Amino acid sequence: MREAYQSDLRHIVDDLLDMADLVSIALADATTALLEGDLALAERVITADPHIDDRHLELDAKAVELLARQAPVATDLRLLVASLRMSSSLERMGDLAAHIALIARRTHPQQAVPEQFREQISRMSEVGLEALKGASEVIANRDLALAAKVEKEDDELDQLMLEISRRISTAESGSFTAEQVIDMTLLIRFYERIGDHAVSLVRRIGFLVTGDAMDTLSEGVDVQEF
Repeated sequence: MREAYQSDLRHIVDDLLDMADLVSIALADATTALLEGDLALAERVITADPHIDDRHLELDAKAVELLARQAPVATDLRLLVASLRMSSSLERMGDLAAHIALIARRTHPQQAVPEQFREQISRMSEVGLEALKGASEVIANRDLALAAKVEKEDDELDQLMLEISRRISTAESGSFTAEQVIDMTLLIRFYERIGDHAVSLVRRIGFLVTGDAMDTLSEGVDVQEF
């Protein structure tokens, strides 16, 4: 019985890592669709998002069942509580990738990202993917030293968002259409929120390992729903 219980706990972690892989694929594909105008790829990301939602619900159901059936304590209890929040963060990251793909689809065949911002948007996606990869490694290995790297990557996303926002707000009248301003404002927010959710993931692991409050790694990250 105990071996089966420990196996169930390991499966919870495996499910989180599988969700993270799905989100990574969605984010990479959404950015490619956005920057290359690939309508078929955008559709694929949008169509795949409900699968990530389903995985979120399945994982939460498993965690709740274990909480009710096993009445875990100490680290096991923290793992199940943390997993409920982590699966929610991953589901939101999947939604944000789908939002990026929706903009790519809506603006097709036009480019949603003006030429002068393509490099920065590409970098925001790259940093978001690095943060998500780092968060996955923290989940898999409970490596809190790596958590600081994820926080730094989130800082870079914040700076890129602010830089693009400043350039848009100070641009000469007529430089961008109203639609471009709206789309860019949304896009940089989506990528920035992905970084915030990656930080949330590593903070849950910090809680799991140490039992400390989940906001002790650094200040200033709000991961409320967007």
